[in-house]
Amino acid sequence: MTVETYLKKHTEALVKAVGIEAACALTGKSKATLGRYYSDLAEHGDRFMPIDVVAQLEAACSFPHVTSALADLRGVTLSYDADRSNAQSKGVNQDVVALAQRFAMLMSEYNQAIADGRITMNEAKRMLQETVAIQQVLLQMKLNLEEEVK
Repeated sequence: MTVETYLKKHTEALVKAVGIEAACALTGKSKATLGRYYSDLAEHGDRFMPIDVVAQLEAACSFPHVTSALADLRGVTLSYDADRSNAQSKGVNQDVVALAQRFAMLMSEYNQAIADGRITMNEAKRMLQETVAIQQVLLQMKLNLEEEVK
């Protein structure tokens, strides 16, 4: 997958997460314009969503799809503090337990996804959510370990 395709896929995920009608209302852009930003047609290959539009949509969304994609492309790990289903960390031991639980959830999603021999877009999105949750637990563990070293 090219960088352009990767960004367009995440742009599409952002627009669809907000909802096309809501995205139009928030940004003042038409459905056609928003569609061009994530279209994989050659004629729209050089069109990308302006950063101010990304910011408006991500403010209304539960996950920063495009920001996360840009971070991935640079090899950067983001600390995203959305609603967490894990209890607040009280130390490394609890982090290890949370990590094991999250990994088990990821493997469960993978097992369900691969059962028919192919991973659909929705299955991949669920696995991605679990992967991000694992990153959050690892980041908390890193912070707790750094605190213990001090």
